[in-house]
Amino acid sequence: MTKREAYLIIDIGTGNARAAVVSPGGELLGIQREDILYHKDPLYPEALYFDPSQLWEQICRIASAALGAAGGVNILAVTSTSQREGIVLVDATGNALIGLPNIDHRGREWEDMMPDPSRVYQLAGRYPGSLFPAMKLVGIRERRKDIWDELAWFTSISDWIGYQLSGAAGYEHSQASETLLYDVAQKCWSGELLGLYRLPAALLPSLVDAGSVLGAIRPEAAAALGILSGALVVVGGGDTQLAIMSTDPATDDVVIVSGTTTPVIKLTDSYLIDAEERTWTGRHTDEGSYMFEANAGVTGLNYQRLKEIFYPNEDYATIERELRALDYVQCVASLGSLLADERTPLTRGGFIFDAPVSHQLTRADFVSSTLWDIACSIYENYNTLCSVSGHTRDYIWACGGGMESPTLRRFIAGLTGKKVLMRGNYRQSSAAGGATLCNTALGRAGGSPGAPEVVVPGDDGRYGEWYAEWKKNRSSLRQIFCK
Repeated sequence: MTKREAYLIIDIGTGNARAAVVSPGGELLGIQREDILYHKDPLYPEALYFDPSQLWEQICRIASAALGAAGGVNILAVTSTSQREGIVLVDATGNALIGLPNIDHRGREWEDMMPDPSRVYQLAGRYPGSLFPAMKLVGIRERRKDIWDELAWFTSISDWIGYQLSGAAGYEHSQASETLLYDVAQKCWSGELLGLYRLPAALLPSLVDAGSVLGAIRPEAAAALGILSGALVVVGGGDTQLAIMSTDPATDDVVIVSGTTTPVIKLTDSYLIDAEERTWTGRHTDEGSYMFEANAGVTGLNYQRLKEIFYPNEDYATIERELRALDYVQCVASLGSLLADERTPLTRGGFIFDAPVSHQLTRADFVSSTLWDIACSIYENYNTLCSVSGHTRDYIWACGGGMESPTLRRFIAGLTGKKVLMRGNYRQSSAAGGATLCNTALGRAGGSPGAPEVVVPGDDGRYGEWYAEWKKNRSSLRQIFCK
């Protein structure tokens, strides 16, 4: 029997590692995931790391399982995508020393070292902070001499996977633009930024383009994954960028990527920065596009964890049925989402409801208020983008697993007054974007994206009241916790 042609997409998110087998037309044939194992570094107050060798073992295991689920396939190409601010540190022999995820903040103690943060913002497109790789490296230099003395170079997690697969080191542009060491407008590494952080240029691999070919997969890597050695290794990119690709947007479109966090992105063909330094600007995966971004922070993770508390044995369809049965709002949530207009994050949150506790208060009320919190946070960040660059289209694209909730889609459409459009592949959008890059590398035409699902704005007259109550609640919590 003739085997079906396919691509293998490796996706390292914040919470889990995924391997997906996808047809050139974008059809998902098999997928497998495992939680990523993080460890605390006791030398810092807020440091987490992962063992790259352990992650590689997970990748090989889930890839083999995904291939098994896909049935008989011939893998033509492999690519990778990952959390945008995560990095892997490598020694001169190519051995990975340590992996630092986006949630590692070992550099926080040295954040005040920047003499001119606004200059960093102008060049790097984002206000400097411990989230970004430059500060993670500063934290290593200042307190982990054992690693620093062995360090030869570093790269993003997705590019490290490309190195594991092909033996070729590189740093893809969309990932490099997250480092605070890259001149986003000029599309190159910045000597000035390296000097500000006192980091040697030798740490930086050559820049490579998403959708280019690194080379053929190494025989030992092919054997570990369970594929033939003729497969090509294709340069991937940041997980948000690949997710955006799945929607097939145009310049000046806005895309909401609802995952662990929720970036709100406007695609532009020029380098935009905010005079108030509230937004990020980074590179997209193509030659000339930029991503103008505000991020609602941890959103989907909140929803997932609350489902585990209130609906541990039920599916999402059950939640939606109970949400539709609600007549009015019983409580309001504020759960630590980020607003671009706020300089300091709200790190504590909760639910506010009438006391004594009403007998009418249900688990659906808590979940509904969580989704409303997410929608309002998206709306606030969308308004920030619009205040800088405007948005005249009557629609917004959306993708990511969080968009599986019809209630959330309805809330977003109602608040923004825009149609919410979603492609059929919205749940596994990063994998779909990876397939597009593989098609580019192999010179193949992809499948038609098909007509999108459309959520039309609607408002039963209460959204304005609910939104005002949400803002009041968030303001009250800020006064309590952010003095």
